[in-house]
Order: sequence, then C-alpha cells, then structure tokens
Amino acid sequence: MRTRYFLPLLLVIAATCLTAEASAENSAIRPEPRDAGWVNRHEGFVAEAKKGNAEILFMGDSITDGWRGQKLWKEKYEPLKAVNFGIGGDQTQHVLWRIQNGECDGLKPKVVVLMIGTNNLGRNAPAEIVEGIAAIVKEFRARLPEAKILLLGVFPRTAKADDPLRKAILGINREIAKLVDGKSIKYLDIGGKFLDAEGNLPADVMPDFLHPNAKGYKIWADAMDPTLQGLLK
Repeated sequence: MRTRYFLPLLLVIAATCLTAEASAENSAIRPEPRDAGWVNRHEGFVAEAKKGNAEILFMGDSITDGWRGQKLWKEKYEPLKAVNFGIGGDQTQHVLWRIQNGECDGLKPKVVVLMIGTNNLGRNAPAEIVEGIAAIVKEFRARLPEAKILLLGVFPRTAKADDPLRKAILGINREIAKLVDGKSIKYLDIGGKFLDAEGNLPADVMPDFLHPNAKGYKIWADAMDPTLQGLLK
C-alpha cells in the first residue's frame, strides 16, 4: 500500500477507535440495574406489562414516579388506561436496562410519555445525556413500533434562573428536540410553565426545586394534555 493512502487510512481507523472508546465510556448508554429493591419494582412493572391493558405508558424517574397518589392521576389518566413505570433515582442507563428486560413485553400502548435525564446531571456531560435519551427513544421505537412517543424536555431545577444546571438542561433539551421524526416522535418542552416572570422556580410549585407538588403536577397536566390527546386520536 502506498504511503499516501496508508496514512489517511490510519487516521480513519484511529478516529473510529476513539469514537468507540468514547461511547464505551459513556455510562448514560450502558444499560445497568440497581439494587434488589429496585429490581423488585422492575419485576412488578414486568408483570403489569404482561397484562397488556395499558394505552399510555409513563416512563421516567422520581418526577414521573411522583404521579403515584396524585388525585389528578386518578381523575385524568387512570380512565385513559395509563400506567406509571417511573422509579425514583433512575438515570438513562437504568431505564434502558428496564426496557431491555421485559417492561415492554406484552404492552401495546398508543403513547409513551418519556422524561428522563435529570439524575444524570451529576455524572454525565450534557452530550452524554442526550446520547442516553436518544438510545431510549431508539429502544422504544424498536420494541413498541406502533406507539407514538411524547418526549418531554427535562424540567427546570434549582431555584435561580442563572444556575449552571439550568444552562445544561437547556442544552440537553435543545438537542433532544432534534429527535422528532414528524411521524412517531413528538417533542414537548413545558419547562417554562413552572417558572415565574424572572425565570426562577417557585417553591410553591416545586418545594425542593426539583419535584413538583400537587400544583406542579396540575401545571404539567394542563400543559401536556392537549398534545397527549392529539396523539391518542
């Protein structure tokens, strides 16, 4: 092989290896389980999925999990045959593991409501989190090809508008918005609905500046429902 062809080939091979290594180092896309209690909850979701009754699947972390026990859930979403597969503390890699290990088996929902990624912020760079969310969307498309996906932007967190986490979340949301395909994937960012005029997060909506209270869940429902109803038609 002539040198002028050999050197470019080496550069291509090196670039490919670096890309593969970077992906391998991104924990946000490596499916993994958590502790025994978490596995028990997962197994409960697997059993629920096998019933095959759900028309809406809510998937996510503690923010989704928090719908459990909300009066609005019983009023608005139980009649629509919604199921809640949110688990507090989950990151993208945990949701990936759950999907790959039975939580879609038997399900034929019309819509998947997905919000995940905020718990990765202490561990992963925004670009890695975007890659993790994209991997989940891809997994849902493969396992639930007839379902529409309502991908929610990561909600704002921390009290002040100028907190660095806010900038990271804005960057994540800007990138995951590009995952829409005009057919099966719809992106919706309702984060601004939780904020005041200065962009701060009021404690009477999210007391810990991360998890909505009853008022926050009503804001979520009111902002999301027109889009959700459109996807259910």
